[in-house]
Amino acid sequence: MSVNKEIKKITTHTIQKMKDAGEKISMITAYDYSFAKIFDSAGIDIILVGDSASNVMAGHETTLPITLDQMIYHASSVVRGIERCLVVVDLPFGSYQGNSKEALSSAIRIMKETGGHSVKLEGGEEVLESVKRIEDTGIPVMGHLGLTPQSIYKFGTYTVRAKEEAEAEKLKRDALLLQEAGCFAIVLEKIPAKLAAEVSKSLHIPTIGIGAGGACDGQVLVMHDLLGINTEFKPRFLRQYLNMGEQVTGAVKNYITDIKSGDFPNENEQY
Repeated sequence: MSVNKEIKKITTHTIQKMKDAGEKISMITAYDYSFAKIFDSAGIDIILVGDSASNVMAGHETTLPITLDQMIYHASSVVRGIERCLVVVDLPFGSYQGNSKEALSSAIRIMKETGGHSVKLEGGEEVLESVKRIEDTGIPVMGHLGLTPQSIYKFGTYTVRAKEEAEAEKLKRDALLLQEAGCFAIVLEKIPAKLAAEVSKSLHIPTIGIGAGGACDGQVLVMHDLLGINTEFKPRFLRQYLNMGEQVTGAVKNYITDIKSGDFPNENEQY
């Protein structure tokens, strides 16, 4: 009888210990069972079920259209594919802003219906009441500051945030407020590296950067970007690790050629 080696699960406590030890944290987005399984077995620390599913899975221009039900579908698919990593699920636009009761019920639905381990929401001081309410129920919350894609119509652009002193000061203050409210980590998106370094140093909880420089305690990228599935998106902060779009196109073209020529299926590929 084979004995399964016990899998050490990554928790919010593990993530904190990594920051304390100076070990960098790896995070990637995923939206389905198959990719989640691959990323988990590769050794990723955190999978973010991002509302970026609105863009990369559904083809919307922004993250705004995705619903809570759709996020629950994606997150439950991801959770079925993992054995060890921490799963963070985005609260989608409209499911928490301006109403902490609604924020709590959205977070509870995500935890109960997906099996995920924590939720993430965007914003600072303006979402504190929601963060506290969710935290008080025992649900871990990850914050998100800097470029907050759900506020795209307010900003009007996906450019670097917090370059001006007033916005930088607000971001520093918001980071401390989120930490006090109980967040276990904060994503810093598209802000100057110097500011991200300052914020990361000022907090005892980890920061996860995306376009925020190397001084953050961890990094996150959208899987479609780093794997080269989404070829149109080429910001400075993206390192592409695979050219999957090209490889898949080539494979499918070969498949079509083999069907058209009568080469597939051959004698060994039939019953």
